[in-house]
Amino acid sequence: MSSTTDKIKGTANQAAGAVKQSVGKVTGNTRLQAEGHAQEAKGTTQKTVGDAKQGVKNLVNKVKSSL
Repeated sequence: MSSTTDKIKGTANQAAGAVKQSVGKVTGNTRLQAEGHAQEAKGTTQKTVGDAKQGVKNLVNKVKSSL
């Protein structure tokens, strides 16, 4: 996956997780709250991976341009 794809999927998972948590709180569904929390954490991780990939890509490009 590209860094952009990771970031987009991460943002989507964070948003979906936040919605699940909110719905779980309103309905008193602790299972849905937990699923939302897990999905939000997954999204955060995906975004971090995307940022890391972009950082590596930028570093490689910088090294290439200095050679």
